[in-house]
Order: sequence, then structure tokens, then C-alpha cells
Amino acid sequence: MTRPAIDPARMPDEIAVALGADDDARRRLETYVALLLKWQKAVNLISGAGAADVWRRHILDCGQLARLVPKGTQAIADLGSGAGLPGLVLAAMGVAGVHLVESDGRKAAFLLEANRAMGTDAKVLNRRVEDVAPESFDLVTSRALAPLDRLVPMAKKLLKTGGKLLFLKGKGAEEELTAAGQTWKMTVTRTPSLSDPEGVILLIEDVEKRHG
Repeated sequence: MTRPAIDPARMPDEIAVALGADDDARRRLETYVALLLKWQKAVNLISGAGAADVWRRHILDCGQLARLVPKGTQAIADLGSGAGLPGLVLAAMGVAGVHLVESDGRKAAFLLEANRAMGTDAKVLNRRVEDVAPESFDLVTSRALAPLDRLVPMAKKLLKTGGKLLFLKGKGAEEELTAAGQTWKMTVTRTPSLSDPEGVILLIEDVEKRHG
């Protein structure tokens, strides 16, 4: 997949095109970005660098997952959702059945307000991952929550039979896969990131614990 050359002066337009976002999705994303930057002044939702380059570092990075959500997916758990990355961006892109799992009350309050303002139908679960109902989801997403050797078992518990994992990872992805592979057997499909030359999107399926 070729990464797009994006003109900073036309960042929202260019990224909407790169993501294949229709007019409604574009409006939802603009509403989300405006609220994110407003709330950022009081609640630490993203880094300062991320706020300065929000469309590329967050909207493009997370929105690219929408094309990779498997067909037939009805329930998605976004673990450690934080500012709604990637879960609320997926909802803005029109992905249905998103559940935003976030234990921090202030961040959960932001998720509720952004979800309301955008008119999306995501569900906010203000609880720890360990307290989410097991075997309830077709897909689990996450971004920057934990390395794979911790993230895979955490997410695996939430999957229905045949469920899959969809994770955004940086340059250490292969090392993380090696570490997780010592305990877990899994089939991994890698897709280069549109937003980060060193980033990769991992679609993980057929997850089983190794024995012996």
C-alpha cells in the first residue's frame, strides 16, 4: 500500500481522501478533532506533538483500520481507548458495533461527549479490561496499550470463537511478535501503515496458547 503525500495546508481534505471518508464521515471527524483539541486543554488525552499534527498522527493513523475490519464484524472492543484512538475514529468512519473500553473516568467522559456530538453509536465501557465480559467480541483493537506478549492474552479472553485482533504497532512490532510467539500460536497479516514509515498494522487470527 503506497503512503500518500499529504499537503499540510490541506491536511483534513487530503486525509479524508486518503481514508476514503465520505462527507458525513468527514464532518464527524472534524467534530471529533475540534472536541479533542478543546478537551486537551484540561485533560491529557494526547501528546503535545500529537495535538500539533492531529490529522496525520491520529486521524490517518487510526482511520486506516476501517478498511481492514473483517466483513461480518458486529461487535468490536477497543482496549484502553483513551481519546477514542482508534475506536471512536472507526465509529466516525461508519464502523458499527464499537465498544470503547477505558478505565479513566475523565477520558470516559470525553468519549461520551464526543460520541454524542458526532452522532455515532459507540458504547463507552468505563471499566478495566479485566472487567469486560469475556467471549463477547468479533474483533479487538488497540493502540499503544501494551506490548503483544501482554496484549494478546488480554484481548484473547474477549474474543468469540473465530474472533480476530487488529493492532497498530510501531517499529518494534517484529520483536513483540517474537516475544508473544513464545507463548502463543497465531496467524499474522501485516499491512504497512499509511501514517508512519516504520509502523505496521497487525491482523491476528487463529490465536491458540502453546502447550509444553
